[in-house]
Order: sequence, then structure tokens, then C-alpha cells
Amino acid sequence: MDLRKLKTLIDLVSESNVSELEITEAEGKVRIVKSVPQETQAPITYAMAPVAAPAMPAGAHAPAVVDVASAAAAPAAEAAPAGHQVKSPMVGTFYRASSPGAKPFAEVGDSVKEGDTICIVEAMKILNEIEADKSGTVTQVLAENGQAVEYGQPLFVIE
Repeated sequence: MDLRKLKTLIDLVSESNVSELEITEAEGKVRIVKSVPQETQAPITYAMAPVAAPAMPAGAHAPAVVDVASAAAAPAAEAAPAGHQVKSPMVGTFYRASSPGAKPFAEVGDSVKEGDTICIVEAMKILNEIEADKSGTVTQVLAENGQAVEYGQPLFVIE
């Protein structure tokens, strides 16, 4: 199935009330299932049962109180990469080269032109060439070779 046709079908499902679509053609079968956005799902609530404190012998000192809330409130947040992100147009497996052992399409530091093939995403046994949608220099490769990628996941950063 043509990549443009597949993208059109995905857009139609996402913009409609249809939750699932399955199409069978001569070249294969496509099934698109709309996922429910996180904000519309019922929140999951966890509760912890109170735990009795162990009895302390006379003369023992109480342990120091550690403020766990402030320690958990400052997780190391990853900064979004600066520059233009080339995102995956589909769910599939990310490949940097046309075959194992071949030179990758795009390396960090390479200059690419709009329309140049920079990677392949395999979906349903079909190898789809992903093209740069902007000219510039590749500054980061955000996906690992052979890794599963999601729709809209950033793959490259071009500046």
C-alpha cells in the first residue's frame, strides 16, 4: 500500500468517530486502531495502607525525617532537542541504512537537502524511505538502528 494512502487513512480514522478500520487489498492487509487519549481515560488511583511504626526501646532516638516529596519533585527532565525534528510518519522499525553493514543514509554532521532519504521505517514488511523535510545539517540521531518507533516520534534533528 502506498505511504500517502496509508497516511490518509490514518488521518481519516484519527479525525472521525471510527475506532478501528481494516482494509484488505491485493498487496496486503491494513488494520488501523485508534487509541484513547490519556486525558479521557479514567484516572488510576493508588492507595497505600498505613503501616504501624515499630516500638522504640526507652532512650532510643527517633530517626531523622527526610523530605521525600522535595527530592521527588526535582527529577532530571530531558530537554527537548533544539532544531527541526524529523518525525516518524508511521509505526514501524527504524533502520539507518538500506541493509545490514551498509553505510547509514545520514550521520551526525552530514548536510542533507529536502527530499534526501535519511532512513527507512519498515511497517508490515514494507520498507518506507523517510526523506528530510528540511535542508540543513544533521545534529542528532534520536532513534537506534533496529528500534521500534511510534507515529510522530522524533528520529533526527536538523539545523
